[in-house]
Formats: sequence, C-alpha cells, structure tokens
Amino acid sequence: MAAYFIVDIEVNDPQMYEEYRKLVGPTLERYGGKFLARGGATETIEGDWRPKRLVILEFEDADQFKRWYYSPEYSEARGIRFKASSARAVLLQGI
Repeated sequence: MAAYFIVDIEVNDPQMYEEYRKLVGPTLERYGGKFLARGGATETIEGDWRPKRLVILEFEDADQFKRWYYSPEYSEARGIRFKASSARAVLLQGI
C-alpha cells in the first residue's frame, strides 16, 4: 500500500535550504521515493490552512518511507532542512 509524506514547510534560510534540495534527490531515488508535488501554487478551498511550501512524496509503503527517513543517506539532508526551515509533516497511508 502506497504511503505519502506530506510536508508544509516554512523556509527560514533559503540559501541553506538550497543545499537540502541538492542532497535530497539522490536519497529519494535510492529508497524509491518520488515527488508528486514540490512547492507549487496552492489554493485554500476549505478552512484557514495557508501552507507555506507544500511537498508530497510517494513511497511504496510506510516501511520504505521509514527506511528512507531514518537512513544514513538522508540524515545529513534532514539536519540541514531542520536548520533551514520549520515544518509540519504527516505520513498518510494510501489505498
């Protein structure tokens, strides 16, 4: 069952965040993750949610997501993201 990592990111240090963007792609490829949406325009339809930068990643399943998220390969990139931004994130199980 597919799993989706949905992240609402507020970038505080664009220069440092650019470093993260350079590092994250190869880690995703290695673990079979792929971008479905990455920072595109959003339009609020209901409620008062105003995402800053919305990213949606797809993985084969939740276990594969966790392999990637906690991997040594992603560790450096994740640390840079934590320093350059703040985020709210969820893992959504697909159908």
